Amino acid sequence: MMKSWLFEFLFVYLCPEISDFRIKNVRKLIVKIGEIQKLTEARIVAGRAFSERIVKKAFSSDLMSDVLTLDEEDILLITGLANVQLLRTAEMADIHIVLLARNKPASPEMIQLAEENKIVLLETPFSIFRASGVLFSNGIKPLY
Repeated sequence: MMKSWLFEFLFVYLCPEISDFRIKNVRKLIVKIGEIQKLTEARIVAGRAFSERIVKKAFSSDLMSDVLTLDEEDILLITGLANVQLLRTAEMADIHIVLLARNKPASPEMIQLAEENKIVLLETPFSIFRASGVLFSNGIKPLY
């Protein structure tokens, strides 16, 4: 079965004269960290050197046991947890981009660990719900 995004893209590309779609309306498949930063009013606190990474999907959770079950690449983790265990979990789950919600500040230990593990760490004033909604409405697909 053809993926819906592929169908939409092919339809727009192959049948532009009969399509009501516009390229800009086809959901984005890849989003860069800079766009996430703008959409969520976030700031990069660690991993600035890796800010060209891309995000294909996002996952919101405060339960690190749920995060450990993930088996995807290029995902953004949105969480309200701000501790070293968060980054240890992200490292084990191969997550390279973490968005801390609700103005939770990253500790110096977190920043150091994120830098050592090449993890981009962002802080946003948005709640987890708002950050997830804004990112979803701008083309980032949910993991589930």
